[in-house]
Amino acid sequence: MFAHLLLLLLSFSSAFSPTTSGHAPYAMRISCGARENDFAYTGGIPANATTPSFISPPLKTLRYFPLSEGPENCYIINRVPKGHYSVRVFFGLVNEPSFDNEPLFDVSVEGTQIYSLSSGWSNSDNEEVFAEALVFLTDGSVSLCFHSTGHGDPAILSIEILQVDDKAYNFGPQLGQGIILRTARRVSCGAKQPRFGVDYSGNHWGGDRFWNSLRAFGQNSDHPLSVETSIKQASKSPNFYPEGLYQSALVSTDNQPDLEYTLDVDPNRNYSIWLHFAEIDQSVTGVGQRVFDILINGHIAFKDVDIVKMSGDLYTALVLNTTVAVDGRTLTITMHPTKGNHAIVSAIEVFEVLLAESKTLTNEVRALQKLKSALGLPLRFGWNGDPCVPQQHPWSGADCLFDSSSRKWVIDGLGLDNQGLRGFLPNDISQLRHLQSINLSGNRIHGVIPPSLGSIASLEILDLSYNSFNGSIPESLGLLTSLRKLSLNGNSLSGRVPSELGGRLLHRASFNFTDNAGLCGIPGLRTCGPHLSVGAKIGIALGACVALLLLVICSICWYKRRENILRAQRISAAREAPYAKARTHFARDVQMGRFHGHDHARTAAENGPSLLS
Repeated sequence: MFAHLLLLLLSFSSAFSPTTSGHAPYAMRISCGARENDFAYTGGIPANATTPSFISPPLKTLRYFPLSEGPENCYIINRVPKGHYSVRVFFGLVNEPSFDNEPLFDVSVEGTQIYSLSSGWSNSDNEEVFAEALVFLTDGSVSLCFHSTGHGDPAILSIEILQVDDKAYNFGPQLGQGIILRTARRVSCGAKQPRFGVDYSGNHWGGDRFWNSLRAFGQNSDHPLSVETSIKQASKSPNFYPEGLYQSALVSTDNQPDLEYTLDVDPNRNYSIWLHFAEIDQSVTGVGQRVFDILINGHIAFKDVDIVKMSGDLYTALVLNTTVAVDGRTLTITMHPTKGNHAIVSAIEVFEVLLAESKTLTNEVRALQKLKSALGLPLRFGWNGDPCVPQQHPWSGADCLFDSSSRKWVIDGLGLDNQGLRGFLPNDISQLRHLQSINLSGNRIHGVIPPSLGSIASLEILDLSYNSFNGSIPESLGLLTSLRKLSLNGNSLSGRVPSELGGRLLHRASFNFTDNAGLCGIPGLRTCGPHLSVGAKIGIALGACVALLLLVICSICWYKRRENILRAQRISAAREAPYAKARTHFARDVQMGRFHGHDHARTAAENGPSLLS
C-alpha cells in the first residue's frame, strides 16, 4: 500500500518492468491543486484537501470547480500516445469549514459519462472514492470532465492515466474504440487487506489495479484460505494479473455449500464478469474432486467447472469471463458444488459495459471555442469539454443534432439571447456549417456582421436584433436561400439592403430592418441616394471645408483690391478739380519763392558783410 501511495506523488512513472513488447507502458499521474504538478485544467481553484479514505493517495491539495465557473469543467491532457488505458480519478474533500463536505457530481471520460457519485461515498473504504474505466485513446489526447449536479462543487484529488495492453480484458468482438469498461467492483477473496498492483509487485502493464479485500461473503457461509506456494500461469499477457491474487481464496462451508456474492448495479445494463480461481486447498489433489456450476442471477453461465482440469494443474491460475445483461438492480454470482462439498474462488471483477458516445465534429468544437472567446461568454456558461456529450450534460445555449452520415454530433442551433454579451461575431462562425438557427438578440455585440454567415447554407433563422452591429448588411446574406426569418432591427446598420433580400419578401419571408437609421432601399425604409462609403463622406466633408476656406480668402483679396482701386480713383478725381488745381499752382509758386530766397540768403552769407554798410 505504501509503495502505491509514494508512486502517486510522481507525475510520470519510469521505473517500469519491460514486457515482450520491448518498452514500458505510458503513465501519467497528476496531483490536482499542487503548484508543480497540476496542469491541463480548464478552470477551478486549488485548495487544501482532506482524503476521505485510506485508499486515497496521501495528497495535501486538490482542485475544486465552483458552479460560478460553469457546470462543466475538465482536464484535457494532450500528447497521450495512441493505445488502451486505465483512467482513474480520485475524489477529495475541501478542507475548509464553509464547504459542503460531500459534493455529488458526474464524471465523464472522452465524452462518455462513466460515474455518478452517490450520497455517502466519502464514508466508505472501497471503490466509491474513485472512478475508473478502461478506454481506447486514438487522437493523442484524453478529456476528463466533471459535471455539477447542484449538490456541492466537484473536487478532484488526483488523476491517473496508465497504459495497458491493447487486448486487455478482451471480452469478445465488441471490444474496441466504441466500448468503455467501467470498473464496478474488484475484490480479492480471502485477502487480509486491500492492495494495489504495486503492492503485489505486479507487472505495470496490468495498470496498477486496486483489489479490495473480502474476508467473507456472509456470516458462517465461507472461510478464508491463503498459501505462500508459487502460482503458475498468473502474470500472463494481456491482463498480467499478479501472482499474489491467487494465493488467497474463499471456500464454502458445510453449513453453506454454495458461495454467493451479490452487489448492487444499475438496471438495464450489460456487465462483463471476470472470475479468478486457483486450486490451493490441500484437501483437493486432482481432477474431479471439486466441480461446481457458476450461476449469474440464477442462470448457469459455466457448467461443471473443474479448476484442476481446466487450468492443467494444482496451484495454477484460471480466469473465466462472461458478459450478461442485467434487468434488475442486483447482480448475484453463485458457485454451486456438484462434486465435492465446497466451492472456491480467488477474486472477482465486474465491469459495466458502456457504449462510447460519438463526439462532436472537431471543427465545430473549435468554432464554438473561438465564439466563446470573441463574445466574451460569461464563466457561468462553462463551455468546456464536448458541447453535445455526454448527452446528460450538453452545453447551455448550443443545440445538437446527430449526423448519421459522419456518425458525429453537430451544432444546429445557437440560443444566446439576452445574456449580456459584449464582444463581436467572428468569421469562424461559418465553421458551424450545420446551423439552422442563430439567436443572439438582446445583447451588446458590436462590429460588422461577418460576410461568412452567407456560407451557412442550412441557416433558416438569423436574429441579431437589439445589438450594436454597424456597417452594411453583407451581400452574402442574399445567398441564404433557406432563410425565412431575418431580424436585424435595433442596430446601427447603414447602406442599401441587398436586393436579393428585398426580393425574398415576396416569398413570405419575415425580415425586420427597422430602427437602423442608415438603412435604405426597400419599402418601409427611406429611399437610397448615391451610395457613399464612410470614407467618401469624410472626403466630401473635408473638400467642402477647403473650398469654403478658399472662397473666403478670395473674397477678402477681391474686397481689398476693390478698395485700393476706389481710393486711387478718388485721388485722381480730386486732382482734376479747378480749385484743387489753382491751389496746387499757388503752393508750387510759394515753394519756388522759398527756394530762391534761400539761395540769395545763402549767397550773401557766403560772401561776407557788405562793404557799403
